[in-house]
Amino acid sequence: MPAVGELERGRALVARRAWLDAHAALTSADRSMPLPGPDLERLAVSAYMLGRLEEYADTMARAHQLHLDVGATRPAARCAFWTGMQLMLAGEVGRGTGWISRARRLVNAESGDCVEHGYLRLPDAFRCQLEGDYGAGAAVAEDAAAIAQRFDDRDLFALAVHAQGHMLIHEGRIPEGLALLDEAMVAVTTGEVSPIASGMVYCGVILACRAAYEPGRAREWTEALTRWCQSQPAMVAFTGRCHVHRAELRHLEGAWSDALEEARCAVDRAQRGNHRSAVAEAAYLQAEVHRLRGAFLEAEDGYRRAAEHGREPQPGLALLRLAQGDEQAAAAAIRRVLAETTGPADRIVQLPAYAEIMLATGDLDAGRQAAEELDALARSRETGLLGAIADQTRGAVDLAAGNAGQALGRLRRAWRTWEELDAPYEAARTRVLIAAACRELDDRETAAGELEAARHAFAALGAAPDLARVEAPAGGDARHGLTPRELEVLRLVAEGQSNRAIAEELVISGRTVERHVTNTFAKLGVSTRAAATAYAYEHRLL
Repeated sequence: MPAVGELERGRALVARRAWLDAHAALTSADRSMPLPGPDLERLAVSAYMLGRLEEYADTMARAHQLHLDVGATRPAARCAFWTGMQLMLAGEVGRGTGWISRARRLVNAESGDCVEHGYLRLPDAFRCQLEGDYGAGAAVAEDAAAIAQRFDDRDLFALAVHAQGHMLIHEGRIPEGLALLDEAMVAVTTGEVSPIASGMVYCGVILACRAAYEPGRAREWTEALTRWCQSQPAMVAFTGRCHVHRAELRHLEGAWSDALEEARCAVDRAQRGNHRSAVAEAAYLQAEVHRLRGAFLEAEDGYRRAAEHGREPQPGLALLRLAQGDEQAAAAAIRRVLAETTGPADRIVQLPAYAEIMLATGDLDAGRQAAEELDALARSRETGLLGAIADQTRGAVDLAAGNAGQALGRLRRAWRTWEELDAPYEAARTRVLIAAACRELDDRETAAGELEAARHAFAALGAAPDLARVEAPAGGDARHGLTPRELEVLRLVAEGQSNRAIAEELVISGRTVERHVTNTFAKLGVSTRAAATAYAYEHRLL
């Protein structure tokens, strides 16, 4: 009788999504009596939501076998499908494929149509996605959605429609794809979809919005995901990805300290749930913030950790090398990754950095080709964020080519979009280009105003390298961003002089010397006097 009571309590707790207590109650009941298949599935789901993925797979396998023992073939196939899907998402492709194959064999052995045929269309859709055939993948997902509608299966419908939308976006059919994503999210936010499927759709939809360069929708659905996670305090699954999405939005908004904290939380939650891709994305985001702040050593570490967890560290690492003055390494890295990148959505990520680095190395033709490709991709997608990126890139190319008047129109349009999107860093960078264009057109008063506005924005953000560049006098070296005074201090540091000796020689206070040394170290991405000296000699600053 106590076991029966625990079982009933466990069922009620699962319904309330109180995962920790539900798992404890169902585990207690499972030790005392044989649980029926549906209750083993409930126990498996509670383990999954607590981030215990191996326990989930083992318990779902038990439920699968129990269904088989009583002749319930289709529920057994459903358990095999979910076991296989979660193993594949966790990177265990061999085991996952084996379970999917088992599910397929069981369903094929049954006569007549059933909803499980629809579930087994999803791995086929994802295989098309991995092969880059997004059109075929969208068609397969559409077929799965039709099966879901015939059987009124809300989980399958949400999963299939969201997968179809994702693939249409990658194919460049943005409005159609977004409409499907919104439809999937309606089902999830109204509570029609089970917990694991809900989490998959939430995260998948936000990733698709990011691929579509739709920050407004990404913000809306991230807020919804946050509320969903907060309603289940014990949940670990999906929370790492939720923090990643929040970190991305804080990064765009210029709230960089908040972005770092969200990314730190993402790493903690994702590691508990064994979610390697979320750990990788969080590490990359941390590196991006550190790079923009001028903390180059921390940025280097973040890109390395992202790569260790399977995330391509470009274009961020190439931009770091550019900021450090190593143009050759930056160009080699960005050329390599762009040559390997074929999908339009993936090329969009790399092209702006490629153009920036090519312009920095004097390869105007390569920069122009990148800008033209980005223009074409932006026109096919018709989104504000991507349009701003394309306008800013093309404006920079036109400016480098000596077409300041032509550049100015594109740059002002980009700046207005960044302002509308509340993206202060990108807006400030665009203002620096606008200032350069105005200066080329002899409008020095407007140029000075734009540069001052950019300087204030960089100072508020803590963007030390950008701030140093706009504060440097004309003729300063943009590779390192050091002011003439900082270069003077660096030379004396390289001679082995102490701060006190430098203060005496330059007739400035010790506190001022300390500030110059700190700023110099930040801009060069070093932390010791020896490293600063080595950097100075390596880059011929002395």
